[in-house]
Formats: sequence, C-alpha cells, structure tokens
Amino acid sequence: MLHSHTLPPEFADLLAPIHAFLRCDTPEAWIEEACRPENLAVVLRDHMLCELKAAQSAMFLIRKYAIDPDSRQALQDWLKPYEDFAYKKTGTLESLKGKSGISKNIEARADLPYSQSLIDKMVLLIKEELHHYYQVLELMQNKGIAYENVTASRYAKGLFTHVKTFEPDALVDKLIIGAFIEARSCERFARLAPFLADDIQKFYISLLRSEARHYQDYLTLAQDIAGKDISERIAYFAEVEAELIRSPDSEFRFHSGHPQPQPETVS
Repeated sequence: MLHSHTLPPEFADLLAPIHAFLRCDTPEAWIEEACRPENLAVVLRDHMLCELKAAQSAMFLIRKYAIDPDSRQALQDWLKPYEDFAYKKTGTLESLKGKSGISKNIEARADLPYSQSLIDKMVLLIKEELHHYYQVLELMQNKGIAYENVTASRYAKGLFTHVKTFEPDALVDKLIIGAFIEARSCERFARLAPFLADDIQKFYISLLRSEARHYQDYLTLAQDIAGKDISERIAYFAEVEAELIRSPDSEFRFHSGHPQPQPETVS
C-alpha cells in the first residue's frame, strides 16, 4: 500500500477540467510501479525525453503549417543542442543552460489565417518544454542518475495512427492528440508527486500549471482551426487514449499503460 501526502488544495480547481477531459485515471498499478526505487531512473530519463518530444511535436506543427520558409532554420537551430545531447550525448548541463529561448524572430505564413496564433502558442510551449527538459536533467545530475536513452512507449504512436490523412482535419487531429498528451502528463505528475522525494515532488507540482495550460492551448487551437464542432473527434481520441492507458503494457514508461504482470521465477 502506498502512502502519500496530499496535494495543496489550490490544485483541485486546476485539475478538475483535466480529470473531466480524460476518460480514465492512471491505474494504481502504474503508480506503484513508478514508485519503485529501481524505476526512478527510467521515470526521469523518459520524462526528459518526453519534454524534448513535446517540443519537437510543437516545432513540427509550426514548421509545417505556420511559418515562412526562411524561419525554419532558426527553429531547427533552437532545438539542435537538446537533440544532440539526447541522441548523440554531446554537450553538458552547463552548455544547455539558458538556451530555452529562440534567438531570432520567426515570420508567419501570410496565406493561412491561423498561422500567428499557432506560432504564438507553440513557441511559448517549446520554450517551456525545453526549460523542463533542462530541469529534469539537472535533477538527474543532482541525484547521480546518468542519462541513457530509453525506447519510446507505444502511447504517442498509438494515438497518431488515428490521424486523418487530409487537411485541415489532420492538423486538428494532431492538436487534439497534443491536448491529450499534455492532459495525461498533468494527471500523472499530480498522481505521482505526493509519493516522491521532496525535491521531485516540488518539481512535479511546479509543472502542473504549465501542463494544464498546454492542454487548453492545444484544444483552443484545434477548435479555432476546425471552425466547427469537434466534440465527436475529441470523444473518439478520448476512448483511444483511455484504452492505451488501461490496457496491459509490457514496457514501463512515463506514458505506458497498465503494467503487465511479470512471470514468477521458479527457485
């Protein structure tokens, strides 16, 4: 049985829309697995990579749908130090310090009415995700946890396989998926934080407001760009997402599903 502290009461209003949006809670078995001391390194390493992937996904959206071609290189340069550290293990915590902001202005495409709104929300999201990436890495360093790459869970791929193939519906689907990923991250930070050491608990609680805002930004963009009621599509992805969370998952990751029971060893 897990024992925890209670989240500060002011977070109840923040989390209420998240819980209403998601079709299921994180299984208790996942929380128990995440709280095992031997899994802390996996949780933090995968969390760090999830922050990078969130930034990459937002970057992809504005590069594909919102910016002038001349601005694409500036965006690519912004992410490069973080990608190099994650995938090539080049760079250090110190070399990444203070690099979470973009150094050049980026220009919106003139032919799409939603370009500037997409840029404004996604650039802020990328900046925050890269800052969180740095914070996780800093936490890992303080705890003596070496960075190692970990394979991705089935979660994001399982959502993106349902994206429509024509526009603007494909973009709307991607934005809805972004909302679910951010909402689930927020729910998991809130569920997990009370069981963790004080420094990680404080960090995870500090992430709740930005994750909740990210989920709402994705939903707002999806609704504005669709220009029609998208409640049925949201409901569709809610079921897909819940099934990924509730169903057995052979690999433990930050967004993995119900932990699959391990076979007992015969002594």
